[in-house]
Amino acid sequence: METAPVTISSNETCLLSAKPRVAFFDFAGCEGDQLQIANLEEKLLDILAHVEVVSFREIKTGHGDDYDIAFVEGSITRPEDEERIKDIRSKAKVLVALGACATIGGINCLKNFMGEAFYREVVYGPQAGWYRTYAARPLSAVVPVDAEIPGCPIDRLEFARVVKELLLGRTPWLPDYPVCVECKMAGNVCRFDLGRMCLGIITRAGCGACCVTEGAHCWGCRGLFPTANLDAARQVMDRAGFDRRQVQDLMRFFLGDTRAGL
Repeated sequence: METAPVTISSNETCLLSAKPRVAFFDFAGCEGDQLQIANLEEKLLDILAHVEVVSFREIKTGHGDDYDIAFVEGSITRPEDEERIKDIRSKAKVLVALGACATIGGINCLKNFMGEAFYREVVYGPQAGWYRTYAARPLSAVVPVDAEIPGCPIDRLEFARVVKELLLGRTPWLPDYPVCVECKMAGNVCRFDLGRMCLGIITRAGCGACCVTEGAHCWGCRGLFPTANLDAARQVMDRAGFDRRQVQDLMRFFLGDTRAGL
């Protein structure tokens, strides 16, 4: 989706400090969400006109511990992660979970279904005993989160909008309807009509149905929308002929921590 500049009109007042200090942090994840922000390129300058970035490893050297807003990517997978996210939370006036791993646990939660001994061996091999790790969790399982930007990766336009809303002292808004709405708006043929499984019927919109528009299906990376009807979704899956194991495998890919298996 094309991005838009962050502009604050003359009749809008920034309710945080005149130029809030912003920091970006990462835990278990690929840092693709921060890369999306860097990919704003020259439009990133519109954001920088309104904030002071004190820490952002993807695009600058140096680090500052004095910040107003913390954007945090990645899920919590180690005891030391808990200590670090609590420290970040204690310093930030506003903490924003950035991306699927931070908001819903994301793909890292696949390890939760494999058994600790197995994933330790796969990841660390003979050195499995050297590292402390446990089941992956989203940030909200450890600290209060003020706002979320879902997706894998996040949508750059949504990030820009959330930044503006935070600067204006507003609670960032997220769509409360399913990806199906955006699919209809895009004129996409329903994946179920094509005999394919799709999680758009229970997934929060806001991505522009990009995966379906490009010929794939919805993977559920934005998490469940607030009033997702899992019973109805189960009936749709059953009528389409998909067995529970197929549905469970797709659900676990991104939605493992929701514990909302169909």
